[in-house]
Amino acid sequence: MKQLDLQVINQGLQWLERGYPVWLCTVLGTFGSAPRGPGSMLIARSSGESRGSLSGGCVEEDFIDRLGKGQFKRPNQIVRYGDGGLPPTISLPCGGILDVLVEHFIPNDASLDHLRAIENALEGHAQINRIVDLHSGKFSTGHRDSIGPPIRQVDSKLFIHIGPVKRLIIAGLSPVAEFCIEFGIALGLEVVVCDPRPEELARHKDRWPNARLMEILPAVFIANGGCHAATAVVALTHDPRTDDLTLMESIRTQAFYIGAMGSEKTSQKRLERLVRIGGLTEDEVRRISAPIGLNLGSKTPAEIALAVMADIVRVANGVDRLAL
Repeated sequence: MKQLDLQVINQGLQWLERGYPVWLCTVLGTFGSAPRGPGSMLIARSSGESRGSLSGGCVEEDFIDRLGKGQFKRPNQIVRYGDGGLPPTISLPCGGILDVLVEHFIPNDASLDHLRAIENALEGHAQINRIVDLHSGKFSTGHRDSIGPPIRQVDSKLFIHIGPVKRLIIAGLSPVAEFCIEFGIALGLEVVVCDPRPEELARHKDRWPNARLMEILPAVFIANGGCHAATAVVALTHDPRTDDLTLMESIRTQAFYIGAMGSEKTSQKRLERLVRIGGLTEDEVRRISAPIGLNLGSKTPAEIALAVMADIVRVANGVDRLAL
């Protein structure tokens, strides 16, 4: 199953290719409680068809109604939902406020090229900034090679970061892995499970329709380009033959999180082994979270998986462990 924002852009491209103008909505900022965060997208046609989400439903319904009445003809504009927003103001059930960028794309080469660049970035092939000029109505893309806020404004220009959908690679099925799959799907991650045992995969083949189960060694999948900068890799088998190779290949990638399950003693031996036999440097092994996850006193597979996924969320959000 494709991540929601990728579905949004795919649908927009299909409509543009058929000659339909489209309106792309992007959440720029939220105040108070809000159902979706900055960067969330929705695309729509004036007929009322849409794909994506900005809220729990109330914003979408109001936007589609206004779109049908011809209220969004400008190339782009920022609209507010919630207190102080579009008249007549609607109050969000959550009590929050949303600022939404609304862009009108006509079916031409420039629009198609722009959405294709977004699609390419969401698929993991690039990190880009969408650049939207609120005064001129012009749009473009630029390379993004540094960490920064997902959305920023400089004078009349908005810079919106577009990058790969976050991916979770799970090396080997195990009781802990099963809960990590469930949590990963719930968090909206692209979940990829790599296990070379056909009989193990067969037992679970219909259990997680929103995850990819692959009969392959995790290290091989990673070596063949399975990781990008928005990838987390977790080794959860307790089998050094699988876990060590997974870690060695992951270190060669830009994965933002690499972790391996095991006790303090087991983890220390593993890291020493990776330096001695795997040829990794001390700096490289410091990228590995071992023991994996936050120290929550976890005992059961579900508790361990919760600690693992919480640590991935922490790193993805740029929160220092000492700040918890």
